[in-house]
Amino acid sequence: MDDRYGSDVLAAGWRDRGAKLTVDVPAQRDLVVEVAVDGFCGAITRIEGGQLELEDYRGRRRLFPLGAGFMIDGEPVRLVHPAKGAAQGPSKRSASGSIAVADSRARTALPSRILVEGRHDAELVEKVWGHDLRVEGVVVEYLQGIDLLEELLAAEPPSRTRRYGVLVDHLVSGSKETRIVQQILRGPHGAHLRIVGHPYIDVWQCVTPAAMGIRAWPEIPRGTDWKTGICRAFGWPTASQADFAHAWKRILSRVHTYRDLEPALLGRVEELIDFVTEPTAQR
Repeated sequence: MDDRYGSDVLAAGWRDRGAKLTVDVPAQRDLVVEVAVDGFCGAITRIEGGQLELEDYRGRRRLFPLGAGFMIDGEPVRLVHPAKGAAQGPSKRSASGSIAVADSRARTALPSRILVEGRHDAELVEKVWGHDLRVEGVVVEYLQGIDLLEELLAAEPPSRTRRYGVLVDHLVSGSKETRIVQQILRGPHGAHLRIVGHPYIDVWQCVTPAAMGIRAWPEIPRGTDWKTGICRAFGWPTASQADFAHAWKRILSRVHTYRDLEPALLGRVEELIDFVTEPTAQR
């Protein structure tokens, strides 16, 4: 008769049952790993003797002994010396965490598109998902405001082979953006249209506080322009559009991989990429 509770707990090996196996991974330059004990995350910059050096997104460097105690994508690994003569090439993962495709050639763009509200949204998506989008042949366009989406749909309607995935800022209950989206989805284009959004007032806030080196984004009082309030809170100038553009460049420079973005944005962008690259959308 089968014993649903397993064998004697005192039998040899009982402690290891169900434990995750630690995989040996060669320590290659630019490989991004996380230190299990304290969460320090960085890329390998050098390997000397029995030690390796990690550099995080802020430029901080720390030395660690080769061996166990590291994680890649949440899985435990043991970093070992690379094989003798092995090339110290770049990381094999893109900024989005996907496997990087080496020597990928530009392909003809799909008729389907991902639409975002503004230039900053497009630049952020490009920085993290640019490799993936080029491999798939997906173009990201910005609308200069969700208010212009209905006009674009009327001029160039989506279809089975020309889908639109739309990313919207501040898509929360009762917001102006939500009312616009609901009205569009009640229209004639819903079957070939996917509109998703994140809850933040602006895409700036999709960058994690940790990446910015702060505990939380500043609270801006009602009636104050949000970007103006943010710049003032950081002590940055706000006299012109060039000042806001420079502020965004400073924020964008803190983004290196998907780990620097809020999950509320990550899932939505991945959803849009899947939607516009489904096989049915390419035939």
